[in-house]
Amino acid sequence: MLHAIKTENHGPLGEPMAKAVQACVHCGFCLAACPTYKELGQEMDTPRGRIVLMKQVLEGGLDWTAAQPHVDRCLGCLACEPACPSGVSYRDLVSPFRAVAQPHFRRTPGEKLRRWLASQTLPFPARFRLALAGAKLGRLFRPLVPSALRPMLDLAPASVPPAVSLKQVYPAKGERRGRVALLAGCAQQVLDPDINVATIEVLTRNGVEVIVPPEQGCCGGLAWHTGDLPTAQAFARRNLDAFPADVDAILTNAAGCGSAMHEYHLILRGTPDEARADALRQRVVDVSVYLIRLGLREAPAGASGKVRIAYHDACHLANAQEVRRQPRDLLRAIPGAELCEIAEGHLCCGSAGTYNLDQPEVASSLGAQKARAVAATGASVVATGNIGCLTQLKTHLEKQGAAVQVRHTMQVLRDAYGAK
Repeated sequence: MLHAIKTENHGPLGEPMAKAVQACVHCGFCLAACPTYKELGQEMDTPRGRIVLMKQVLEGGLDWTAAQPHVDRCLGCLACEPACPSGVSYRDLVSPFRAVAQPHFRRTPGEKLRRWLASQTLPFPARFRLALAGAKLGRLFRPLVPSALRPMLDLAPASVPPAVSLKQVYPAKGERRGRVALLAGCAQQVLDPDINVATIEVLTRNGVEVIVPPEQGCCGGLAWHTGDLPTAQAFARRNLDAFPADVDAILTNAAGCGSAMHEYHLILRGTPDEARADALRQRVVDVSVYLIRLGLREAPAGASGKVRIAYHDACHLANAQEVRRQPRDLLRAIPGAELCEIAEGHLCCGSAGTYNLDQPEVASSLGAQKARAVAATGASVVATGNIGCLTQLKTHLEKQGAAVQVRHTMQVLRDAYGAK
């Protein structure tokens, strides 16, 4: 008997949610790690507080909508997990709860429209590129745009790089040391397609053949983290079919995507594809992890003189995948590079998928704080491993007039090799 939660009432996701709730002893160690508690100062906007609310809702003692604002304000950054002495798997609770709560939560027509537009554009690079072009026109008529949609206009960049068409196979340079499949991502292909170019260049230079499966799609993370379980499952199944078995690993270079693929077994729990999902997620690793395991065959040349690099821990890399050392080791391998840490580095930058759209005030505050902390390091470059973080950092550093270049770890490494 787990506790009073009737797991059968909540489908296949009931049991993992119940186990997560049971593990929490309400000690409060998570409070200091929680960005929304730091911002809002309310007990119900902490992991502990949200767990209490979700428990009461799942037990039937509290209406779903009572928990809604507090669950909506959760970034899903999972900073609470490494801070928890009881090992609460908060990820097994918050996204599943959003999935089972989705039919019960109440949203305004504007909020529904914004979520629908995001779900119909962000996971599809061609549509997303078209939507960003339309945002330019929307900004000209901003007063006429419904207030619920204005965050979308505010976050849309003034311009995006030209599209890059990826080949299906990139042969290893020199002796082949490995063979991998790469998830190309969705928003990343539009906002900064050079990240994939840099990733492939670094891998092939180090003797790795790279396969880019043409049938792949969105990782499903956006849908999963906003409670749209059927869509998340559809994306997961597409990738189960798309990625080959005859590769050493499936690589991701976006923290959010890697984290979502690691949760495929949860997304597809209770379906005939659960076993396949669990097998696939075991082969998914961040590109930095793979390169450290393999070892750099060729040392980067580095830049002339010293360069000070700040490293920002993307939440879904550091907290969800426990990847902290490997990106730093790659950056330290660059001759002349001085790596520096960012104050309160455990705190989320506020990007968190579509959080910028749904909670713009909190997201903006966290982004501004992170940008100030980056600038305070005196670094000329800040590196990270997630497109959302890169976009957030660039936006707020530019607002503050900070001359800090924002780059993906693979771009920094590629440039150190002298290949562009």
